[in-house]
Amino acid sequence: QLQVVESGGGSVQDGDSLTLSCTVSGRTFSRYTMAWFRQAPGPDPEFVAAASWSGDTHFAESVKGRFAVSRDNAKNTMSLQMQSLKPEDTGVYYCAAAYDSRIYVHRERYRYWGQGTQVTVSS
Repeated sequence: QLQVVESGGGSVQDGDSLTLSCTVSGRTFSRYTMAWFRQAPGPDPEFVAAASWSGDTHFAESVKGRFAVSRDNAKNTMSLQMQSLKPEDTGVYYCAAAYDSRIYVHRERYRYWGQGTQVTVSS
């Protein structure tokens, strides 16, 4: 069983920066593709960014150029560096893990999820 815990959320202003962290325990972190999703008001979380164990990354169009993702396989952590935040970035951000080397944008591919951390961007 993999345990996933997010941290770093908060309330910021339009244009500010914020970094989220994800810490994983319980299994070999380096064998998992890690992703960030966010839940705004609506039915389903949307894909934000992901990093494979080999270092490949992928971003949603809405965050390209503003967000960066990095992982430290030795420390079992992944971070999401968010810049130029906009009110539409508001939501609960979830860290998720898939036991795979490939990156997926569909939430169904990720078996392990954290409890989420709230990010609120005010205009």
